[in-house]
Amino acid sequence: MAYDLAVVGAGIVGLGHALAAARRGKRVVVIDRDAQANGASVRNFGFVTVTGQGAGDCWQLARRARDVWQEVADAAGIDILQRGLVLAARLPESEAVIDAFLKTPMGEGCEKLTAAQAQRFVPNLRPQAAPVALYSPHEVRVESRTAVPLVARFLAERYGVVFRRSTSVVAVEAPRLITADGEVIEAEATVVCPGDEYTALFPERIAAYGVTRCKLQMLRVVPARPVALQSAVMSDLGLGRYLGYAELPEAAPLKRRLDAEFGPERENGIHLIVTQSADGSLVVGDSHHYATTPDPFGSQGVDDLILGELDAVLDLPSRTVSERWIGTYASADGRWRFTDKPSETVRIVIVTAGCGASTAFGIGEETIDELYG
Repeated sequence: MAYDLAVVGAGIVGLGHALAAARRGKRVVVIDRDAQANGASVRNFGFVTVTGQGAGDCWQLARRARDVWQEVADAAGIDILQRGLVLAARLPESEAVIDAFLKTPMGEGCEKLTAAQAQRFVPNLRPQAAPVALYSPHEVRVESRTAVPLVARFLAERYGVVFRRSTSVVAVEAPRLITADGEVIEAEATVVCPGDEYTALFPERIAAYGVTRCKLQMLRVVPARPVALQSAVMSDLGLGRYLGYAELPEAAPLKRRLDAEFGPERENGIHLIVTQSADGSLVVGDSHHYATTPDPFGSQGVDDLILGELDAVLDLPSRTVSERWIGTYASADGRWRFTDKPSETVRIVIVTAGCGASTAFGIGEETIDELYG
């Protein structure tokens, strides 16, 4: 069978392209080397983040992707477990950043809260951790481990998208793709979404973008007593890292204070995100370390820094850790994504920041619009 579009890679970026093409009535095949989703797409918070993304196309595509996530969730039986974001700010320099952010177009719909107001969304929030807080209503949170497979099932059942699992593509010679066992798959167009695998297809083209890898550490925390977080939670460290805040001129004093008082956290790229799963446990992270080939080992010291920030922000006595894991994703200085064009009918699409789940559905529509007009 010949296809209109072949997508190489069944992570969330690949699924975003498959969805956009399938909605146009295209015959789509998705090819992936793994038996099931196993990479960055399922090793994250499931937090579709809008507020705080870099100004411009990242923020705009995140807004669109959030809307698509809600459409797909309703149709695919994916539970939206939380909505919104509370960013707890304990430093006076943080309040200046929040005030400046609220004056930008990206602050539309957001508001500054007192600690008491923020506790309506996050009852376990420590008042001293949030003399003020930024609230955003724009985010949604899903459980990535189950949501990504459900998106794939939805594509297959609703649109007839064909999935070829445990299949490696070794060459793209449009309009043909060659698999490792010599099979030829025909497709009029191809989108390669390799995540952080840079050596299998078009390695020289990908290398030109200066791509490396980011390693992160994450944990699942179990509260000793039930808690109910209506919204995801972040802290001042996020204001110093997420570009939508950190690139504001008003963020310079905050970043200097964070460097001085939170040196180990800053050196390890730590900022706090807390989301809640249906069973009441919390997904907590994360850290950021960069290397061409990051080592696969987690550091107890890094975990302790993450948990220290968690405990500074949320009152969770006797909480325990039930899971720890390592994630990796693509990274490149000075860019958050790129689309390369080896030919008129072939595209390489890589998100080079930790916002694939937050932007993939928007990027997919953009690429397919460009391919098909």
